[in-house]
Amino acid sequence: MSPRVAFVADSDAWGGAEVYLTHLMERAEDNEWAASLVCAEPVAERFAAMVPTDRLTVVPLARRRPEAPAIRSAVAARHPDVVAVNLVDPPSNAAALAAGLAVAPTVGVLHLAGDTGSGERRNALAALYRRLAAVVSPSAEGRRQVTSELGVSGERAHVVPNGVAVPAVPSGPAGRSVPRVGALGRLTGQKGFDVLIDAVGSLVADGRPVEVVIGGAGRDEAALRAMAAGLPVTFCGFVTDVRAFLAGLDVFCLSSRHEALPLVLLEAMAEGLPCVATDVGDVAVAVGEDALVVPPGDVTALSVALTAVLSDPARRAGLGVRARRRAVQEMDAGLMAERTFAVLERARRRGPEGSP
Repeated sequence: MSPRVAFVADSDAWGGAEVYLTHLMERAEDNEWAASLVCAEPVAERFAAMVPTDRLTVVPLARRRPEAPAIRSAVAARHPDVVAVNLVDPPSNAAALAAGLAVAPTVGVLHLAGDTGSGERRNALAALYRRLAAVVSPSAEGRRQVTSELGVSGERAHVVPNGVAVPAVPSGPAGRSVPRVGALGRLTGQKGFDVLIDAVGSLVADGRPVEVVIGGAGRDEAALRAMAAGLPVTFCGFVTDVRAFLAGLDVFCLSSRHEALPLVLLEAMAEGLPCVATDVGDVAVAVGEDALVVPPGDVTALSVALTAVLSDPARRAGLGVRARRRAVQEMDAGLMAERTFAVLERARRRGPEGSP
C-alpha cells in the first residue's frame, strides 16, 4: 500500500503556495504516494476544479486562530502517515500545524520567512516547530530562520526549490511594436507594484514607449490605480489563466520586496520570457545570469533594467532563450515533487522531533 499524505492549505487567498500544492497533488501517484487535501473555504473553489472530490475536504479558515479543531478532524479522517501543512509565514498557520501533529508526523512547508515574535510568543512557536518531523522551504532564507530563530535541527530543515509545469512549447515574447511588460500577484505592498509604477513613470518621462499590464487583486488596488493614473498601465484583475496572461507579454517583471522563490517568475522563464526581478529570497541564485536582477524597492535600478531590455530587442530575445533553457533544466515541477516526497518519506520513517 502506498504511504498516505494529507496536505493542508489553511489559506485566505489563492497564490503561489496553493499552486505549489496542486503540483504535488498531481504528481503524488507518480512518486508512489496517495495524497489528499484539506483546504480552507476561501480557496476551496479553485482547488475543487483541480482535485478529485474524494480527495478534498473543505474546512473553515483557521489562520491566526489559536486552535483548528475542524482541520484536526478532517486530517484524522484521512488516516495519513504524514501531514504536510502549507505555511504562509512562520506564525500564521500555527493552529494547523498543531492539528496535524495531533494526528501524524507533520511537515511544515514554509513559503515565506516572517516575524517570529519575541519572548513567550517566540518560545511557544519554537516549541511547536521543534516537534515537526521536517520543515521544507523553497529558499535558504526560510531554512535559516527556522534553524536560527525557532530551533529546528539542521538535519530536519530542507531547501527544495520551487518548480513549475514547464510547457513543451513556450509562448515566448509576444513581439508587440510597443513592448508590453507584465507583472502578476496580489495587489499588496509585498509585491512592490508601487515601485514598478514609479519606474514606469521614469520610462515615460524618458520617452520610452512601453505598455504595462498588472494582473491580480488585493487590498491595495485602489491606491495603485490612483498612482498609475495617466501612465500606460492597465490592471486586468484576478488572472485565472496564467499561461494566457504571459503569452501577451514581451517582458516579465517581478518587483517584490519580499519573496522566497515565486512560482510566477519561474513560469515566465519557462515560457521563454526575458525577466527583470528583484533580489529577494533565492531569486538571484535560481536565475543566475539568465535574468536581470535589481535591489528590491529601488525605483532607479528597476527603471534602468527595464530600459536595458526594452531598448535592445536582441538582448530581449537572448534573455528569453536563456530563461527557457534554465527552466527546462532546473525548474520543472516534477523535480520539485520528487525532492519533496523524498523529504516526506524520511519524515514518515523518522517521526516527530525526539523520536528514534
